[in-house]
Amino acid sequence: MSISTWPTSTENEHVKAESNVDRETHILTLNSGSSSLKFGLYRVSSSCMDCIVTGEAERIGDDASIFHAVDAGGRTLARDTSALASQRVAVTRIGELLAQSQVPSPNAIGHRIVHGGVRLREHCVIDESVLRHLDVAKSFAPIHTPAALDVIRFAIDHFPGKPQVACFDTSFHARMPPLASTLPLPRALRIAGIQRYGFHGLSCESIVKQLRDALPVRLLIAHLGNGASITAVHQGVSIDTSMGLTPTGGLIMGTRSGNLDPGVLVHLMREMTMGPDAIEQLVDHDSGLLGISGVSGDMRSLHKVASSNSDAKLAIAMFCYAAAKEMSAMSAALNGLDWIVFTGGIGENDALVRADICTRLRFFGVELDDARNNRGDGLISSDSSRCVVQVLPSQEDEQIARHTWTLCANAT
Repeated sequence: MSISTWPTSTENEHVKAESNVDRETHILTLNSGSSSLKFGLYRVSSSCMDCIVTGEAERIGDDASIFHAVDAGGRTLARDTSALASQRVAVTRIGELLAQSQVPSPNAIGHRIVHGGVRLREHCVIDESVLRHLDVAKSFAPIHTPAALDVIRFAIDHFPGKPQVACFDTSFHARMPPLASTLPLPRALRIAGIQRYGFHGLSCESIVKQLRDALPVRLLIAHLGNGASITAVHQGVSIDTSMGLTPTGGLIMGTRSGNLDPGVLVHLMREMTMGPDAIEQLVDHDSGLLGISGVSGDMRSLHKVASSNSDAKLAIAMFCYAAAKEMSAMSAALNGLDWIVFTGGIGENDALVRADICTRLRFFGVELDDARNNRGDGLISSDSSRCVVQVLPSQEDEQIARHTWTLCANAT
C-alpha cells in the first residue's frame, strides 16, 4: 500500500465526532496499572476541559502505599502513606477524597483499558457484554487488564447509576494498514486475532490533539516510560507502531524485554523446561532495563549509578540505541520525517536520553538545542534542524475524559 492511499485524518476519525450538545459534565477518569491507579476529575463540555482534582494511588498491595492528590491550583488535598490492599480500596479512597473536598460528584466514569482484545477496538459505554469481552481479553495484557476489570466492577458498585466508559489504548491503531498490522503467521492464526494491535494509543491521541493546527504530515511519537513505544503517524493516523500483539513487544522497557528472537523462548521451554508462567514472569517483570542492569528498571536509578556500574551504563545505552533504531525504521514507514515528539515519563523528563537518541538520528538532519533540551518543555530542536523535535506531556486522562463526555453526550 503506498503512502498516498493511507487513510488520512486530522483528528482520529475512528472516534465519534463530538456532540453539538454543549452540556457541561463532570467526568472521573480512572487509569489503572498493575500496582497503581491514577485518577482525575474534569469539568468537560464541547468547549472546555478543566481539571478539578488529579492524583494517584501508588504501590497498591504494599504496606507503604502512597496516595496523593492536588487541586487545579496545585494545592495538596491528600498525601498519605498507608496500606492500600487492593485497587478496590484505592477506588474507595478516591471516593472519600472527592466527598471530603466538596467537589462536584462525577456524572460519569471513564476507564483506560490497555487491550480490548479482538472484538473491542472502539471506545464504548460499558455493559455486561463489554465486561464479558474484557474478561476474555485478559490474556492479551495480563499485567494491566485484570486490575482494570477490578477497578471497573468496583466503580460500578461505588458510583451506582453512573455511566462507565471504556477507552482503549488499541483504538488509535485500529486503522493501521494490513502491511503493518499483519503478523507473518498462518492465516488461521491471523483470523483468530493474532495481529499487531499497538498500544499507548490514548497518549498518541493526546499528542495529535495538542499539535492540532501544527500537525505535520509525518510524525514520530516516542512514548518513553516504564512502557515504551514508537508510533508512526501520517496525517494524524497511526500507520505503524513498535508494540505488537501485547504490550511486551517492541522496545526495551523498564522490566519488559521488548522484541526477542522467538527461538529464545523455544530454547527456554525446551532446554530449561520453563513453562508459560515462568516465561511471562521473565519477559514482563525480570527483563528490560532491570534484566540488563541487575539494578533497577527505573531510568532515574540507573543514571545515579551508571558512572560506576558498567551494566547500568550498558542498559541506558541499549535503551537509547533501540529507540533510535525503531525511530529510523518508522521513518521508512512514513517515507521521511518531519517531526518528533517525546512524551512519557522518560521522554518528558530525561534530557540525557533524548540527547543520546537524537545524536543517533543526525543523519535525518535532527539537531537539538542543548539549552532547550535541558529545559525539556516544548521545542527542543535547534533552529537549523531539518526535523522539528518537541517535548509534550502525555495527557491520557484528558483523552479519557473527552471520550467519556462524547459517548455520554451522544447517548442522550
